[in-house]
Amino acid sequence: MHTILTSVLLLLLLIFFNCFLLGLPHVFVLHGKDLHLDIEKPVKLDEQTDLFWKVNSRNNIAKCGFNNDPVVYNKYAGRVELFGPNFSLKLKNNVQHSDSGNYTAVTISGKEQRVAEYEVIVQDSVTPTKLTVDPVSSSSDSCNLTVTCSTVDFNISSSFRCDGKNCSHAGEKELKATKKCSSLKVYLQQDTIFCNHSNKVSWNQTMKMLKSYCETKTGENKGHNNE
Repeated sequence: MHTILTSVLLLLLLIFFNCFLLGLPHVFVLHGKDLHLDIEKPVKLDEQTDLFWKVNSRNNIAKCGFNNDPVVYNKYAGRVELFGPNFSLKLKNNVQHSDSGNYTAVTISGKEQRVAEYEVIVQDSVTPTKLTVDPVSSSSDSCNLTVTCSTVDFNISSSFRCDGKNCSHAGEKELKATKKCSSLKVYLQQDTIFCNHSNKVSWNQTMKMLKSYCETKTGENKGHNNE
């Protein structure tokens, strides 16, 4: 179990570095959930200072004025709450892919000052993985197998060899691919093959025992251990 958790953590770190861009903090949110954006700096409003939350520089989301209730603009009516002493933002009610973008909080008095800025990326849950194992050849003491792990965006194949005690890679040992802030990884633990599909908001795993796809010495098949 410890090995599996370690592999998952390494996979998530791989996705993080694959998605990381210098500059703005990135916030990933699951499609359909709520979005929370904090203002870390202390914010003080007075008669001459207002605070605005904006998206993509041009579109106003909400406004906070001194001693006044927050004003939420029409497009976001019923979807936005401002909370806490620093007017952090909560975008609720089924966040959509169209809500992805550059979110900024600015105070405006004599000049405009940015007090928070985020690049928001809305992601779907990862798709299930399809893991197939195809016997290639066998002898009295070993067998060769081809393993394929596939999703909508990925397809990884590699060869493995199993004997009476162990299974091992017959090809390259590092099997992984990354795309659009998601990642697919195939790894072997003892005689079990794992296929992990992950992004920043979800992950999915499929596993199969490779030895069950090898034939016995008499040529009879041991049967398949399916997902």
